[in-house]
Amino acid sequence: MSDFLLYYSRPNPTTWVYMSSFLTIGLFFVFRRFWSIRNLDIFLLILLAPGLLIVHEGYRQQLAQSESLAAQRIEEAAHEKMGQSSETSSANFSSAVLTNALPILALVDETAGVKEAADADGNNEDLAVSDPLSAVNPGDPISQSDQEATRITPLELQRVGFVYLFIVEALILLRLMLDPLMVRRPLLDPNLTSGGLTFIGISMFIFMMANVVNSDSRIQVTQGPALGPGYALMNMLPAIPTRPISDAPGGVSPPMSSELTPSQRNLARIAKTLAIAAQLAIVTGIVLIANRHFGNLQAGVGCATLYLMLPYTAQMTGRVDHVVPAALLLWAILSYRRPMIAGVFMGLACGLVYYPLFLLPLWFSFYWQRGARGFLISVTAMLAILIVCLSFDDSLTITEHLQRMFGVLNPNKDASELRGFWALGLDPIWRLPVIVAFVILCVFFAIWPAQKNLATLLSGSAAVMAAAQFWHGYGGGLYIAWFLPLLLLTIFRPNLQDRVATKVVSIRSDRSAGRSTVRLD
Repeated sequence: MSDFLLYYSRPNPTTWVYMSSFLTIGLFFVFRRFWSIRNLDIFLLILLAPGLLIVHEGYRQQLAQSESLAAQRIEEAAHEKMGQSSETSSANFSSAVLTNALPILALVDETAGVKEAADADGNNEDLAVSDPLSAVNPGDPISQSDQEATRITPLELQRVGFVYLFIVEALILLRLMLDPLMVRRPLLDPNLTSGGLTFIGISMFIFMMANVVNSDSRIQVTQGPALGPGYALMNMLPAIPTRPISDAPGGVSPPMSSELTPSQRNLARIAKTLAIAAQLAIVTGIVLIANRHFGNLQAGVGCATLYLMLPYTAQMTGRVDHVVPAALLLWAILSYRRPMIAGVFMGLACGLVYYPLFLLPLWFSFYWQRGARGFLISVTAMLAILIVCLSFDDSLTITEHLQRMFGVLNPNKDASELRGFWALGLDPIWRLPVIVAFVILCVFFAIWPAQKNLATLLSGSAAVMAAAQFWHGYGGGLYIAWFLPLLLLTIFRPNLQDRVATKVVSIRSDRSAGRSTVRLD
């Protein structure tokens, strides 16, 4: 009976896209007002999924070809080692080698993008393929049969997927930039009661966290420099895959990661714990922001449920480098009335993944008339604490650690480390004008509008993190979690023109104590 009652198989990503899209339309589409901004926002969110599927399929095909090439090399080496002309005996030997040491494909120089799966003692360790950006080398050749079957190379398929994602994210960026002009915010509640939305949200959260806990196959041993600039200790954590095992290249179940060293198992446990805690913080933060700052608990529950339903959340549930910065940015928004607490979360986000540093001009502009000093002190203190913690990592010098932490890297000199779109044949020199345009955009948000409120802080923060995807050289376009929760809150928010720093934050100087006291109005 357990074979059909208790059997559970993770849904295929394509199936999840269709089912979640239909459910999203049914729960959040405003049928009585077809030509509404809410409906446009829902379609933009749904349009992100095809790009993710295309990029994933390109990486899947590339990994399959890399494994096929490595298997061919192993078989050739087996022929040479056995010194036998019999194809049967050599095939049996190579089959035994593949059974016991499939991850040895990383020993082939041409497949240097695949992680090496044998340690110094010769023990086999599982491959790192949960992060497609570091799993394969985009320059791997494609077989003749695959060319005839697909009529498009994996390299071209990845490029199409990234371009598609950039187009959709450009539309989202335009939507966020125009959001401050949308003064009228009619109340558009979800098409389900808060109780029903809460039940769906809790069920989906448990379902996704179970995927993270049970992800024991093909755990990435290390993320390495493929993450680009950021905190060294953060980059040591593995990525936890949550895709179904049957989705492995060629439909073959990958080997289990039973040979991980104790230290790697501990890092995997830490990564799983952080991923689950960050996802819980995101969902909780969304609900609290809507309840406390919007005065609409149902909108918060609907917003959190929509976040859990989106295909991106299901695909990247276990990616610590995706969800931890998103949670920190979200709780900075939740604590915006207390600049020092908001600065703690913002400082952590800036120190861990570097890119939120470009949010500081916008946030300082928000607190300029009141609260800027406390925010600056908190951000600086958190960055200092993170720098001190780097002294415990001896893999690099402190100077090299600081260069990576604050992104002091030469875009041309370090181009060999690029992943994602900027590693698909395009000259990295073209990142420079994109970076310049991004910096101009950050300055623009610091200047306009002159009087900032919570609405502009939300939309501006989401816009900056969305714009960072275009020049992010280590998977830009895929780090949707950095702006997705903020985008959802922007979609569901009411009119917040009165939520300015001079009204919601009051600082009274206490000269006798030599300090400033923060009091909420």
